Amino acid sequence: MTTHSEAETHALGMRLAAACRGGELIGLRGELGAGKTCLVRGLAEGLAIDPERVRSPSFTLVNEYSGGRLPLYHIDLFRLSPGELDRLALREYLYGHGVCALEWFERLGEPLRDFLELSLTFVGESDRELVAVAHGVGYDALIASL
Repeated sequence: MTTHSEAETHALGMRLAAACRGGELIGLRGELGAGKTCLVRGLAEGLAIDPERVRSPSFTLVNEYSGGRLPLYHIDLFRLSPGELDRLALREYLYGHGVCALEWFERLGEPLRDFLELSLTFVGESDRELVAVAHGVGYDALIASL
């Protein structure tokens, strides 16, 4: 599918959040500025978390947002490749009871178990193409929400 504005990308995140029941892992792929954090703001709003609180965790690695229907864990691996201890610590977020949005998931250094992969690609100045691929089971409702 294609979004034509930040508002549409944000709305996709809200639709995804409505289908989340807890334990979802969403792997986000895309160039810098492709809309990954915008989509996470939509997830936050859809989970009843103030989207204005959502910031890219590029320098903090993990931002945890609570107070909504489910906790939201926003992880960004752009700036580093986690070592063995880091990966062990991240598993609490990746496979926890909340919703985990993992940017640059391919840098984790180990394969992910069941997850929804969302790729955002520039197809114009403000247009983004979004491709969703479910890896494993349990993501039919999220795919259908898109």
